[in-house]
Formats: sequence, structure tokens, C-alpha cells
Amino acid sequence: MTEFDPTDPGAPAARERAESVPDGGGEPIALGAATVRIGTAGWTDPTLIAPGVFYPEGATSAEQRLRWYASRFPLVEVDSAYYALPSRRSAELWLERTPPDFRFDVKAYALMTGHPTEVARFPRAIRETLPPDVEAKSRVYPKDLPAGVMEDVWRWFADAIEPLHSAGRMGAVLMQYPPWFHATRASAEAILDAQRRLAPVEIAVEFRHPSWLDGRVGRRTLEFLAEHRIPFVMVDEPQGTAHSVPGINAVTAPRHAVLRFHGRKAGVWDRAGTPVAERFRYLYTREELAELAGRVRDAAREARELHVIFNNCYANYGTTNALELGALLRGVRGHPERSEGSAVPGFEPRVEQIPRSARDDPGSA
Repeated sequence: MTEFDPTDPGAPAARERAESVPDGGGEPIALGAATVRIGTAGWTDPTLIAPGVFYPEGATSAEQRLRWYASRFPLVEVDSAYYALPSRRSAELWLERTPPDFRFDVKAYALMTGHPTEVARFPRAIRETLPPDVEAKSRVYPKDLPAGVMEDVWRWFADAIEPLHSAGRMGAVLMQYPPWFHATRASAEAILDAQRRLAPVEIAVEFRHPSWLDGRVGRRTLEFLAEHRIPFVMVDEPQGTAHSVPGINAVTAPRHAVLRFHGRKAGVWDRAGTPVAERFRYLYTREELAELAGRVRDAAREARELHVIFNNCYANYGTTNALELGALLRGVRGHPERSEGSAVPGFEPRVEQIPRSARDDPGSA
């Protein structure tokens, strides 16, 4: 008999947990001066839209699903933009289907962070400009493309998200850099280049290589991001692998901070060929959620707008945990002292203090 795993109990058990959570009505949460929005990475994952998992019976169209999702959460991260360039029309529809206080974070298109992408996913207008030898490839990296094509990619992406920004509904573009994006001067320049290209839309940076946060380099990384007012994406993820990044709490841009929770399925975190659904197939326990709530409260002491994204997107694991964390935080009065230690052996979240001279003026707009 297989031993029961509370971090992977299956969708029915996760749904039971979700149904026991008082309905927060999709409202943001006020923690002191901070506005906290909690959501998930996407709303159309195939394992999420399966019957009886999250959406009510009859919610089968894209419009119905987004409207239902937005009735439960005040934030979503658009992860589909990583796989294919979004369209301006899609953003306009997202605005129509969500309430005025709903916010969108958008994950950068793969090529914008140095990842490969499938040629077949290019919009036709861009694909038709590719040289024949490039068009014949199945996947391409930025280095494979003429400079003009990459310019088109950046312009297309910026134009697609412009309606969200103009409506005041845009959070940040998530620049999730790959494991081979090491802490070098050239990499730092690439981050600043992305910031310039997407301005006035804000970017937030997530690293997948530990060199960025090792020792003195880690200190310089946080100061660099603070100097340029770029949010450092704080994470919770499996530890002990070659690509593990420590769970540091550091608010480098107080006007907007981001926490992303990936689950703790260590065995497959950096295993090549692991399907995305398996890598993030992890339901946080209630004890672990209490620990994560402490990290949220810590960040809320420094941030005015705090986005919390559950990226453990297997079935309803992310939505369940997002509802549970929201209920947990709504039950908090004030800012209780941070509990020391961790519920998971060998995992110790760290809190980094950044000199105020290197951060935003807390009173700035």
C-alpha cells in the first residue's frame, strides 16, 4: 500500500480543503499600510480546468473561467505569455472580464529572458520575417535570431500589455531568468536593458541560479536591484539542488514586492525532462502555510503593494493554497512577531536588510 503523502493528496482532497475556507470574495488584504493580493500562476492549466477540480459546472469558456477566477482572487499571473507572445486584443478582453481592482502580473516571453521558444509559436507577422534557415528550426534561442527580430519581439510584447498598464491594472512583468543566467556584469546589463525596453511598465526579477545570492555577491545583487528600483522576486522552492535559490525575504522596491511559491518537490526540481505539472505537484500543508504567512507579513512591513503568487499549479493545489493563505492572513490582526525557524528540516528562510539609501523613498508614488 502506498503511504499517504499530505503534500500530494490528489485533487478531491485538495478541493475538500478549499471548500472549508471562508470565502474572501476575491478582495485584496490590508496588512498595515500594505495591500496584499494573492493569486496563482495562470487560470487555464489543463489539470485545473478538468471537471470537478476548481471551476463550477458550466464554466467551460475562457470568459466564464476568468470571471469565476476573478471572483475568488484579486490577482493572476499570466504564464501563457511565456510560451507565446500575447495579443493586445487578449489583454483588452481580460480587462472586460475582471473587476476594476483586479491586477495582472505577466510572465515575460521566453526569448526575452534567454530561454528557447518554438518557432511555430511566433505570430505570423514575425515568423514571415525569419530567414529560411531559422524558420526551418523547431526551437530557437535569442542568439539564433537577427537583431531586428528580437526588436520586434520586445515591441510586440510591450504593445500587447499596454492596455493593462493604461487601465492601471498591470502589476509587473516577471523576468524569470534561466539557470544558466549567472551573476555577471553582462547579465546585470541585460536586466537593465529589459527595464528600459518595457518602461513605463515595471519588471520584477526572479533568479534560478544561486550565484546571484551567494555571499558578498548576494548583497551586491540586492543593492543593485534596490538602486534601480527593481523588485526582487522572493521565492519558496526546493532546496539542496544545483539550481536552488534560497528563500530570502528582501523588498528592493517598496512600492511593489513579489513573492512566488513553487512548492517543495525537491526530487524533480532540476531534473531534465520533468513535465511542468510534475515539478510543481505539491500542496503546502497547513503548517507550511503558517510559515509562508510569516514571510508575507515580513514583506508587508516594507512594501505598499505585495503580490503573492502560488506556482504549485497542479490541479487545484495552487488555488487551494491561495485560498487558505488568504483566510490565514485575514485572521491576523496587526503584525505578529515573525516566528523563527522553519517547519521543514533543512529549509531556513532568510531576511535581508537593505540600506534605506539604496531603496525607494517610502513616501514616493
